[in-house]
Amino acid sequence: MKKKQPTKSALRENEGVSNQEATSKDAILQLKKKRLEQPSAATLLKGILNRNTAALSQGITLIESHSPTHKEKAHTLIQSCLEHQKPSIRIGITGVPGVGKSTFIEALGTYLTELGLEVAVLAVDPTSTLSKGSILGDKTRMDTLVKNPKAFIRPSAAGDALGGVARHTRETITLCEAAGYDVILIETVGVGQSETAVHSMVDFFLLLKLAGAGDELQGIKRGIIEMADAIIINKADGNNLTAAKLAKVEFNRALHLYPAKASNWIPKVLLCSALENKGIDDAWTLISDYVDHANKDGYFIKKRQEQNTFWLLQSIENQLKDQFFQDEVIAKELKTQMALITANKRSPFAAAEYLLTLHKTRT
Repeated sequence: MKKKQPTKSALRENEGVSNQEATSKDAILQLKKKRLEQPSAATLLKGILNRNTAALSQGITLIESHSPTHKEKAHTLIQSCLEHQKPSIRIGITGVPGVGKSTFIEALGTYLTELGLEVAVLAVDPTSTLSKGSILGDKTRMDTLVKNPKAFIRPSAAGDALGGVARHTRETITLCEAAGYDVILIETVGVGQSETAVHSMVDFFLLLKLAGAGDELQGIKRGIIEMADAIIINKADGNNLTAAKLAKVEFNRALHLYPAKASNWIPKVLLCSALENKGIDDAWTLISDYVDHANKDGYFIKKRQEQNTFWLLQSIENQLKDQFFQDEVIAKELKTQMALITANKRSPFAAAEYLLTLHKTRT
């Protein structure tokens, strides 16, 4: 049987489909190529100053990069943003997993945008010590706020940084302030790590607690209470309202046991239901009162100056650490020392001293 030959119209149609597929593939390749192109620091700065969230996200990605080739551009961008920083209120929010941090932040952020304020949320997710991965699900949990044109949400991985914040959160704040955000909310991972890092980069430190789950007893710990400028008992609704009121009494008693703060501010305890949007206005009023109080005697500016000194020393420590581990000779010798330690032929302390001495002779 003779095989039927395609008609001319069918050939033209097939050719048209092939051309469309080729054009589509070229478009995809061009798009991928464009995404791989790194804009200059000047281009990113212009976008950030114009409140372009894509440019802001790209800038944050740049400063979070571990690539040595990105460092110089990141430093240039940060320095440029420092010259354009606008006044803001930095609020640190911490609490154990399940306390409702994301729900509270969405409620507070939405309330602030209704007041006409621009809000940036820097949410930090814990990083797995095994896979080194993070879920970065805060945008999903804040589905209403993420659609708000007056809000910017940036989830980041904590990585190996202690203190419940990402290593470059401090620099990210600088970029957000250059973009003109009025309030910057920093959510920590809240997994029991030292909260010193976030406390040293915010103006107001807010501790969220739960009631009715034994948390009021766990919460009365000297370190975290001393740092808190306010305690808010979340999920104070329904059957949990009575327990929340009792917890408020307990926390108020605990606060009287601690010495006065350098700011002479007396921390308050509030009840809140982020789910039912109750107590959010009271929380913002309290934060505003604190800012007014801290500005009266110059403590607000003094605290930021002290924080800058802290981050100077922290940056030196981070850069020395990077230089040490990026040294190829050190990396090779580190494996040798680890093998000796495993074989019980050298103590970890002696190995560390040897490696540090070796690094010193190379710098």
